[in-house]
Amino acid sequence: MIIMVEKKRHPKFRVPNYGAKSMKRVPARWRKQRGTDNKLRIEKSGYGATPKIGYKNPNALRFARPDGLRGVLVHNESELLALQKAEGRIAIFAHGLSSRKRVLLQKLADSNGIKIANRSGR
Repeated sequence: MIIMVEKKRHPKFRVPNYGAKSMKRVPARWRKQRGTDNKLRIEKSGYGATPKIGYKNPNALRFARPDGLRGVLVHNESELLALQKAEGRIAIFAHGLSSRKRVLLQKLADSNGIKIANRSGR
């Protein structure tokens, strides 16, 4: 049975003038507004949302994957075998793992019943 985790949704936080025709140079990212008369800083309506603590997800859902499991970064055999006892965890192979070690850890995970998120990462 697969449990799908539904996290809270929040608007995209944009800088003012993003998407305006005359402001093509404004990138799609968030910077806190610090100007004295800035409309977004004083939260005038129609200027977009600002990040607030209320958009945060509950601790039970934070950092959870859509399938409800939490990923744990794995670099070696001992870290992988530690996941055998952990309930609700899934292994994520580190970026710097060699192909040879990745295959070795996959066989070890299969024999111990440990799930891997990025099985065919390379």
